[in-house]
Amino acid sequence: MISSRTFLIIGLVLALLIGGCAVFLASTDPDGLESTALVSQGDKTITGDAPPDAAIHEDRPDTFTYESPLQDYSLGGALGKPGEVIAVIAGILAVFLIMIGVSRLAKRPADKK
Repeated sequence: MISSRTFLIIGLVLALLIGGCAVFLASTDPDGLESTALVSQGDKTITGDAPPDAAIHEDRPDTFTYESPLQDYSLGGALGKPGEVIAVIAGILAVFLIMIGVSRLAKRPADKK
């Protein structure tokens, strides 16, 4: 049987490898949330492609907009694919650290009075 620490390290390494490789296989088409936003603002039909100039990231009146720290899994587009890999790795590490913190809080025994 392997230890919990070894299991976590193997899981983290696998997540980083899969996430890093997924950047090169990802589609440039809008994801589900972006596609829904484009449909709701009338820039796309459910069965058709979005026009090339349609984007939910533009600030236009009466349209849906949102902000994201790592929008489209990139660091502002300046670094290209390496920036996307860095953004994915940062996201995986952030989730990993949050889950470690939550698990330690949940594991902490209740104070006995």
